[in-house]
Amino acid sequence: MKKLYFSLLIIICMTANAQSYKTKNVILITLDGFRWQEVFNGPDSSLLSGKKLKEVKSLFWTDNPVESRKKLLPFFWNEIATKGELYGNRNKQNFVNVSNKYWFSYPGYNELFSGFADDSVNSNDKKNNPNITVFEAANKSETLKNKVAAVTSWDCFPYILNVNRSGIYVNSGNQSAENNNHSGEVNLLNDLISETAPYEDGVRYDIYTFHYALEYLKANHPRLMFIGFDETDDYGHEGKYDRYLLTAHQSDKVIGELWKWLQSQDQYRDQTTLILTCDHGRGASENGMWRSHGEKIIGSDQTWLAIIGPDTPGLGEIKVSGQIYNNQVAMTIANLLKIDYKNPKAGKAILSAIMK
Repeated sequence: MKKLYFSLLIIICMTANAQSYKTKNVILITLDGFRWQEVFNGPDSSLLSGKKLKEVKSLFWTDNPVESRKKLLPFFWNEIATKGELYGNRNKQNFVNVSNKYWFSYPGYNELFSGFADDSVNSNDKKNNPNITVFEAANKSETLKNKVAAVTSWDCFPYILNVNRSGIYVNSGNQSAENNNHSGEVNLLNDLISETAPYEDGVRYDIYTFHYALEYLKANHPRLMFIGFDETDDYGHEGKYDRYLLTAHQSDKVIGELWKWLQSQDQYRDQTTLILTCDHGRGASENGMWRSHGEKIIGSDQTWLAIIGPDTPGLGEIKVSGQIYNNQVAMTIANLLKIDYKNPKAGKAILSAIMK
């Protein structure tokens, strides 16, 4: 019955394109390489041993996974789970996966943005993306031109979004922001960036990315925006499970702050859809495989998805059997914003998320 329900939901929603949506703005946010296991189960107790993890265990872990996940990600579970949708709890036979075969960042972001896996996009090298993304299509449209932006921690995104061709505003890595409005906050951020040792080459701290993104929203009022956080993946690779959890918790906190601000603004209140996901998963906790991802690491194609907005039914955690893919995000954005993105390779919109 559950499988039938999920199938009927998709079939019904395939007629939704003619609907008039309340969504006028979309913000896509990614937590790079953040596992579905922590989203739906909270901290992994098998990774919480040792003195360094004692404090973080006391903050987030309980014997009850439902309580643990709320402690770790309160915005996800107190706001999205009551007013939006959460996909990808594989314990409930609800699956989200990437469709590309590489299971790392650049191919993952290309899939999210363009709606399809491209075997020629097979490295993290700083090469311009050959594919036209839904962001580029939006920026070339009459209604959304110069209303598309991206603010990211990793400095590869100007290439993934092909700024030379697309004309999209992208601020990333250790790049200072333009400050045409003479904002004191942006001046401070620029000073901090110049005076802070970078997290690593080409990567800045996510908290700077968040505040840059918020200041850009205040000054420029984009209608389509991407915010790319990175520290979850970095700390994962380093095997620092405490930092991995803490930065996920921090990301949840600032996403909650962003949502609260959006709901305080006339342009964004009850007219904005927020989509949260990741570019790839990670391996299982056994033998330290959670530190890695890639086509040889089982489980690193497994992702998750959260959506909240005026056209998203408040179904909460989706517990019915079903399968969606990251390649469906681009067309979901296109449908919501009425972007002319006729890409036959793109996955179908996640239609239950935009159908009341």
